[in-house]
Amino acid sequence: MAVEPLFSWPARVYWEDTDAGGVVYHAQYLAFMERARTEWMRAQGYGQELLRNEYGLVFVVRAMEIDFLKPARLDDALSITAAVQECRKASMVFAQSIRRGDELLVTAQVRIAALHADSFRPRGIPQPLLGQLQAHLPEQQPDDPLQTNP
Repeated sequence: MAVEPLFSWPARVYWEDTDAGGVVYHAQYLAFMERARTEWMRAQGYGQELLRNEYGLVFVVRAMEIDFLKPARLDDALSITAAVQECRKASMVFAQSIRRGDELLVTAQVRIAALHADSFRPRGIPQPLLGQLQAHLPEQQPDDPLQTNP
């Protein structure tokens, strides 16, 4: 089920983002997506410093599935999307994409874990943040994606 992007962050490809051929280096896409997720959280009123200082919470990437469809190149104007696809008590999944205009370049599914800022041990996402994140979910979210109804 496709999730409509709830947030889009613009980026320009600079020389430092590319290899010698002027093509975006594969690891740089991860940085672009990290920035989009960070700015999405900031737009919700929860910047990284606020989460760490006031809630003792940090979010870290636990797993990522990424599909490189087409290359981005030097000077391209990109749009990086981030949409909450799943949200549980101590984790969430973002669906992300990178586009150049209407052209889809990269898709990714990113699992994020909530950790204590000091111990880096798993912890629950505090309310009201959890409620705000869950409000952005697609309408139907199965509790267990492995369960199916006959």
